[in-house]
Formats: sequence, structure tokens, C-alpha cells
Amino acid sequence: MQNRRGGQIQWSQPQIYPLGDSGIVLQFSRVYNTEVQQRIQACCAYLDQLQVLGLLEYVPAYTTLTLYYNPWLMSEEGRLDPYVRMTEIAQAMLAQAQTPQPKIAPTLVEIPVCYGGKLGPDLEEVARHAGLSEAEVVQLHCEPEYVVAMVGFAPGFPYLAGLNEQIATPRKSQPRTLVPAGSVGIAGQQTGVYSIPTPGGWQLIGRTPRRLFRPRQENPSLLRAGNQVRFVPITAAEFEQQNKHES
Repeated sequence: MQNRRGGQIQWSQPQIYPLGDSGIVLQFSRVYNTEVQQRIQACCAYLDQLQVLGLLEYVPAYTTLTLYYNPWLMSEEGRLDPYVRMTEIAQAMLAQAQTPQPKIAPTLVEIPVCYGGKLGPDLEEVARHAGLSEAEVVQLHCEPEYVVAMVGFAPGFPYLAGLNEQIATPRKSQPRTLVPAGSVGIAGQQTGVYSIPTPGGWQLIGRTPRRLFRPRQENPSLLRAGNQVRFVPITAAEFEQQNKHES
């Protein structure tokens, strides 16, 4: 069921469709907003408590939630249609995980960032694009409590919603071949943190000494979808000290 609001199509109920032969996608909307994020997180909280043989994992994103399953186990060894069975589970989840869910208290993670200089080589470009000083850009970047909309692109890489539109800046026309882990970037109206060394085209405004991805730990990613993030500015000396501690 669909209706139109302000030219944007939104669904009163998520659309459900298959992803290959071992996944289904629940699409809550075509545009990201707080309500969509809360509905997805409510479903994630429900899935955390659910014990279903054959349900392997779920992946929240900006406007979708994807469920992956083992077709043989989900079919109860060939007796059922696994897609139909998985869809029934998803519909039961939607009925149980009604929104809003105010009882879900998000985890707030503070991330120290040394802005500008060698650690944030694009801060000047972002400031010029916004018509602001570098100090004003840093202030605006540190003010919000961002929401981790999704984790992806690279292991542990958080896409953070809530960037002040004044400092939204297009990606670089020529991506870097290597961006150091911990680099804090802006791309359009998103901000995020590179969790591992990787190529990338985001505008780099600073770097954090915190490790966002530790593959040897039971929970290797520091952040997960639904967490909140606050950036805290630190000096270059503090960065060096904390970087040694994290290494």
C-alpha cells in the first residue's frame, strides 16, 4: 500500500521482496528519516530476541532491513517454501515491533577527533565550500549527536546521519587511493569514520585515535546501527598520546 506525501512515495507497510534465494529485503521507505530509523531499530531489537532455526543474520541500512537465511533449514528440510516461511516471520516481526519504541535507549559513543592539519587535510576545502572558518566547521561538526544509520562499505565503517547542512560538501572529484584508518570525513550530507585503511573520496577533516574495527574481538565493530555518536575535539598531542594507547 502506498500513498504520496510532498512528492515522495512512502509505504504504510514496508515492501517485502526476495534477495536471491537466501535473503529477503524489507524496504520501509525510499527516504531516510527518524521514523524510518526507529522502525528499523525496533525490528532489530525484536530479532535480537528471536530464536529461529535457519535465520542467519540481519543487516539494517538507511531505509531497508535485509534478512539472510539458510533455505534448507528455513524450509524445515524441504517441507515448506523457505521464502514464504521467512516472509511470515518478517510479517510477525512487523506486527510485534510497532513504532515508535521509546524504551530503546541508544548507546552514545564519544569519538575524539584531531581536526585539520595533516590529520584533516580537507578541512580548509570544506570551510571554503561552506563560507565558514575552519573553527566554525569544527564547531558545527561536533555539535550534533549523530545516529549510526548503517555500517558498511568497509568493516566497521559507520554512516552517520545528522550532519549540519551548512557543512555538507560534495565528495572529492578524484578519490584518494589510500585513506588512513580513523580518518573522519564528509560526503554530501553524511559524515563517517574510515575504520580501516582503504581508498576513498570523502573530504577528510580530522582523524580519531579510536579503533573502530578490531577483527580479533568477539564484537569487532565499535559501532552498530542505532548507536549515537558525538565527536569531541582533541589536540595533536592528545591524539598522539591516545593513538599510542589504542595501538
